[in-house]
Amino acid sequence: MILAANMGSKIRKDCCYHRASLRFLALLTVLLLVISGCNSGPEIVTLSGNKFGTTYRITIVADQPVPKNLVSMIDAQLNAIDQSMSTYKSASEISHFNRLGVGSSLSISEEFFEVLQVARSVWQASGGALDPSVGPLVNLWGFGSESITDIVPSQAAIASAKAQLGFDTLVVERGVNDISVLKTKSLQLDMSAVAKGYAVDVVANLLEMNALPDYLVEIGGETRVSGHNPSGQPWRLAIETPMLNSEVERILSLVSGAVATSGDYRNYFERDGERYSHIIDPRTGYPINHKLASVTVVADNCALADAWATAFMILGEQRSLDLANQLHLPIFMLIRDGGAFKPLYSDTFEPYLGAPQ
Repeated sequence: MILAANMGSKIRKDCCYHRASLRFLALLTVLLLVISGCNSGPEIVTLSGNKFGTTYRITIVADQPVPKNLVSMIDAQLNAIDQSMSTYKSASEISHFNRLGVGSSLSISEEFFEVLQVARSVWQASGGALDPSVGPLVNLWGFGSESITDIVPSQAAIASAKAQLGFDTLVVERGVNDISVLKTKSLQLDMSAVAKGYAVDVVANLLEMNALPDYLVEIGGETRVSGHNPSGQPWRLAIETPMLNSEVERILSLVSGAVATSGDYRNYFERDGERYSHIIDPRTGYPINHKLASVTVVADNCALADAWATAFMILGEQRSLDLANQLHLPIFMLIRDGGAFKPLYSDTFEPYLGAPQ
């Protein structure tokens, strides 16, 4: 749901994670069907629901019976992640950590630890563009869980919030039977740039553990696929134009891997003719201000694709292209060019591309 605020011309998306979406093509209306296994081929199972303030959709092409408790297993996994990393739940692990005083430690779950590890790897490789400690700045600009506002903060307030950042100060200790994090600075974490993609991976891994290798898992637009679609072909995914009334820009053909897209067009506010995105650059303390409208990343797992999509949106088009080519990461960017969008992609993305729509 898109909300138009009374003050200025603010537009907000009513969900916890604000991302451009990847959708299936029309041919996947088959997702609405559950076809019982018979002589015509495998069983097609579809599941859908709501989680993390957004929707999820799962398609399974099953050559064997699907476990009767699959839905409850998936629901339990997603609930565990939500309870671990949602800043909107006061009893979550991350909310508990954010309330800790300096010098205090907290025992954390394996899920929280794994998300921290992904975030740390991308934080290091991106030169700090992705920073899970950016929470104070996100809240200051009115895009966090603590406040919603369209007031541009003062330079002093930005400097004060920026001084609270410091992902490098977080101490993670893994013992034989316990994992803990030590707060050495007044740190506020927000793992939303990784958690949704990580949830996709958890569901995908669960399907593979149950001998279901042909699937598509999508949560809020972040997607992971394996094997073949119900037609026996590679999965086909659409990259949308970064507009509220989006259109299909390109088609991706994928047999195995994960895809995540980040964009700045669904959640922002305008003040005095200036547009302020919800994506905050932790290095400057200000919302991003460049021509990169959206970036799509392909990776082996969705947590990594999710994290890099955010990092590249912060880095901007040229730095993202250079870094993606250096790291051999497949990325596809749409750059604002007047009233249109110009595509730009890394060398390793070309094999995934179909014809422009």
